[in-house]
Amino acid sequence: MWVYEKRLQFPVNIKEPNAKMAQFIMSQYGGPDGEMGASMRYLSQRYSMPYGEQKAVLTDIGTEELAHLEIVAAIVHQLTRNLTAEELEEQGFGPYYIDHATGIWPQAAGGVPFNACEFQSKGDPVTDLFEDLAAEQKARSTYDNILRVVTDPDVCEPIRFLRKREIVHFQRFGEALRGLQEKLDSRNFYAFNPSFDPQPAAVGNSR
Repeated sequence: MWVYEKRLQFPVNIKEPNAKMAQFIMSQYGGPDGEMGASMRYLSQRYSMPYGEQKAVLTDIGTEELAHLEIVAAIVHQLTRNLTAEELEEQGFGPYYIDHATGIWPQAAGGVPFNACEFQSKGDPVTDLFEDLAAEQKARSTYDNILRVVTDPDVCEPIRFLRKREIVHFQRFGEALRGLQEKLDSRNFYAFNPSFDPQPAAVGNSR
């Protein structure tokens, strides 16, 4: 169960609309490494985690990613708000406008729609946590790319906040993976799924 608080995790107050910039940032709403995929990934993976600590991390971060999805949506909305159809077309937003006007819809910067195949829930705790580590790094890289082309400080500040959170999430997933590996008590934790397979005997305990 979630309790919704009617405020953004980080404020978004953009004064100058810019549809071209909105198209770049849209990728972190519904692109391959965006916040929608991240939230669905983590909130789905938590069910196959054998230990409460890892479930809690996935629930916490998956919930926060929903808040980040809201921030990205607010940025895109404010960057396209009050622009005319002609201005949207001039700024490269024409194809999107034809299908959605200025409604928020999940797609990548290149126009590819969001697809659930962009994330995995493998049902293997070790596999899933390694995917999560990679996902956070890819999201951080995308925010780096955005910051290289965006100059408006009203946009850069929330993007920098989101980038910092990707780094924190990467660290937390690293801690979760180490905790899982310690509980498995085996050098062979890469070769079995602790949710299904019998745990290999700890080194030194085999007969």
